[in-house]
Amino acid sequence: MADGGAPSLRIGFDVTRTKAVLRAEPRYQKDLAQLAAQFPAVGQRELLATEVALDDFLVGLDALGAWPSPQDVEWEEALAELVGGVLDDAASAERSLHEGGLDSRDQVAEEQVPTLLGSGWRAGLTSFQQRDIAHLLSMRHGANFSVPGAGKTRVALAVYAALRERGEVSRLLVVSPKSAYEAWHFETAECLNQPLASEVMGKRPQLGTEVLIVNYERLDRSLSTLASWLRAAPSMIILDEAHRMKLGVQGTYGSACMALGPLARKRLILTGTPAPNGARDLENLLSFVWPGHGRRVVTSAVDGGDLSHASKVLRPLFTRTTKRELGLPAITTRIRYVDLPPLHREIYDALVGRFTARAAASRDDFDALGKALLRLLMAATSPALLSKGTSRYEPLSYQLPPLEVPQGDSLYSLLHELPSYELSPKYAEALSLVAANAAQGHKTLVWTTFVRSLTTMEKMFADYRPAVVHGGTPDRDEQIRRFREDPDCLVLLSNPATLGEGISLHQVCHDAVYVDRDFMAGRFLQSLDRIHRLGLAPGIETRVTVLAAAGTIDEVVANRLEEKVNFMGRILDDPSVRQLADLEEEPSVAGGMDALDIQALLGHMKALSTG
Repeated sequence: MADGGAPSLRIGFDVTRTKAVLRAEPRYQKDLAQLAAQFPAVGQRELLATEVALDDFLVGLDALGAWPSPQDVEWEEALAELVGGVLDDAASAERSLHEGGLDSRDQVAEEQVPTLLGSGWRAGLTSFQQRDIAHLLSMRHGANFSVPGAGKTRVALAVYAALRERGEVSRLLVVSPKSAYEAWHFETAECLNQPLASEVMGKRPQLGTEVLIVNYERLDRSLSTLASWLRAAPSMIILDEAHRMKLGVQGTYGSACMALGPLARKRLILTGTPAPNGARDLENLLSFVWPGHGRRVVTSAVDGGDLSHASKVLRPLFTRTTKRELGLPAITTRIRYVDLPPLHREIYDALVGRFTARAAASRDDFDALGKALLRLLMAATSPALLSKGTSRYEPLSYQLPPLEVPQGDSLYSLLHELPSYELSPKYAEALSLVAANAAQGHKTLVWTTFVRSLTTMEKMFADYRPAVVHGGTPDRDEQIRRFREDPDCLVLLSNPATLGEGISLHQVCHDAVYVDRDFMAGRFLQSLDRIHRLGLAPGIETRVTVLAAAGTIDEVVANRLEEKVNFMGRILDDPSVRQLADLEEEPSVAGGMDALDIQALLGHMKALSTG
């Protein structure tokens, strides 16, 4: 040992466990400075100590090979274990890639799974689930990118049960959205003869809790408590709907997850949409599972632009059951472009800076409104959504028949009164689709980003007894029950941010309409899966129609979502995802309908329902 027995270099975690701290003895000060120069964005705490982001440190581990006294480097045990696990899985993945499969040292065979789960396991498993469990048990850590309905929750719980049977872990931390709580409570009670003691995180975990469930929103303020709970016993951590931490250390959820990850003996992520915005999302997810290696392997795989090669390189790191493997029929996806009526078009053009003579007088007002992306998305549906109502959720009130547009009024004032003069073509199109489906006894799920759109359509679609669910809905469960069970409730109005995850509607609904979409590809794909998932009756056709206003931001959104979904389908080598990127264009059904036509349609349907 250098200097009478002291280590020349000590390597450990910082207090957040998101950085590595390197401390050197005085005689190695210059060597430490040279070593630190090998890493990006190093924080120099003092002359003899350097901080490096954990991911950067693990990516650049090779730099330690130049340390002048490698025989007396001292590692913090937990960090050494983390590095060992990452390197073991990296080596296993390499062998799988180059030798066609994991070798006998790593491989768990599918037929071994029931034995590994122990006599306490009682739940049934499909062949795909057994395959996925075997793959995940063959790696120190893992990722399950199976589609919704494939049973990712049960697979994850089975992995935990097998590790517990081996004596490797004795408690489980599940990070999930609130919508998944029910599934976790059900599976922890259903899968084993002796149900696991599970609880949702309160102020503090109760004594005897084996499965602790916490939502992403609570992670940051519960970090210290959760870290202590993980340290107290050998633990496993599962991130359910892991795409929620896709920002990695740059996001609140991601940085909390990255801090907790190294405290667990086993790390597992679950999501059907691992790369909703491209390679960077996948880098951050895999960096949680395999710090350093995850980011490096994704960057290297996609660097050349050959996504077929990238998929082959990444495939050993995750398991995925596809919709095709589950035997689900293809989903029919179409896009309908609607034309904006004259006043709507003039207002939208003013918002993006194309001013008519009338609009020029209100230029400053429109500049202020047009700066925000969400406002442009609103304006493509109806610029009147931009005006403040008397309440937060006040619906737009359409004048039937419409008034004539006054020529002397400013365009800005006409924006606020737009429902008196023109009907939104998207609402008209959505209504025509709902009416056509209702005439055949079919229910329709209508998605829109904006709550005022929901309340507006609730009023317009009143004859179809709509159920409505958004973030402010007090009786969400009752609204969903009505849609599922009430034959007179023929439409469910919701937004993907509220209902895009954790709910199944495929037993009662096979038609979805998107009044608008934003740039979040993951949210779009997740919402599609509410009506297209395992359990569909044979021969059922699932139909999805996307509405877009021609010549607006909707076209930009459609193009970007196509690129993102196509990337994810190619990186996952899943044709069913790639198919979703290719929306077939079809003509507008309500293209020739005006406000009076809509009024007549509503009157006709009302007469039928009361006759």
